[in-house]
Amino acid sequence: MAEDEAAGPHGPVVTVDFVRHRNVMLVQADFGPLLVDYYLHQADHHLRTSPEHDTLLKQALVAFTLHAAARPRTEHLAWTIGLQEPRLNLFLAADNEDCHVTGRLFTENVREAAANVFYSEVMPGRGAEKRRSVVNFAGADLFRAAESFYAGSEQRPARFFDRGEEHYAMLLSQPDCDVAWLRQVTLADVQALPTTETLARIERRAYRWHCGCEQRKILAALAPAARADLADLFGEGEIIYVQCPRCAASHTITREAMEAWLAGPATTP
Repeated sequence: MAEDEAAGPHGPVVTVDFVRHRNVMLVQADFGPLLVDYYLHQADHHLRTSPEHDTLLKQALVAFTLHAAARPRTEHLAWTIGLQEPRLNLFLAADNEDCHVTGRLFTENVREAAANVFYSEVMPGRGAEKRRSVVNFAGADLFRAAESFYAGSEQRPARFFDRGEEHYAMLLSQPDCDVAWLRQVTLADVQALPTTETLARIERRAYRWHCGCEQRKILAALAPAARADLADLFGEGEIIYVQCPRCAASHTITREAMEAWLAGPATTP
C-alpha cells in the first residue's frame, strides 16, 4: 500500500508521524470513508438528527478517532460528552485491537448540570480494570473540548485542526515537547508540515465504523430483566424494539426469542 494512500477499503487510514526537533506527534486522516459508513448506518436504521446535532457527532467522532489512533493497540476506549447548550450527550467507543469505532447521541432525559462534562474511560486490555477521568469544559466546540480533556486529564497539550474536505489532524505533545511552538501553530503551519519540519512515520491504522451489536448480545443484556419479570418486559405484546446504547441501531426482539434464550444453553455462564 502506498504511503500517501488516504483511505483503504474498510475506512480511513490514520497516519501517525513524529515531528522531529519539536517532539510532537502528528495524527491525521481523510475521514471521508468513515463518515460515509456513519451516514449509511444512520440511513439503515432510520436515524434522524438535526444538522446541528449531526455536526457535533461528526466532530466528536473525528476527535475521538484521532485520539484512539494515538493510543496503544491493546486499549478499549470510550468518551461520554455532556453538553448543556444544546442539551445532549455524545457517546464514542473504540476497540483499538480491531480498529473499530462507533458512537451515538442522546437527546432525551439528559440531566441539567452546572457545566459541560467530558468523561473518558480507558481499559488497557480485555478484562483489565477501567480507568476513568472527568473534566469540565466551556462551549460546544468539541475540538476545543478534546483539547480541554488533554490539558486537564492527560496533563499535556494537544491541538485539533480541520484541514478541509474531510481531512483532519491532531498535534499531540510528547516528552520534551516544544510547547511554545505547539501552542502557536496555525492551520497553514499544519498544512505545510511535510515541507517545513522533519517527519518520521510511526504507524498506520485503518479504522472503520463498527459496533458489533447483534441480537444475541441484546438478548443477553435483556436476560436479567426477563428472568425477573418477562410479562413486565413485554407487556401485552409479543415484540419489543431495543436501541443499541453504543450506536443507536434498532433491534426487534420477540417474546419467543427471549423465552428460547432463557431456556437455552446460552444462559449458562
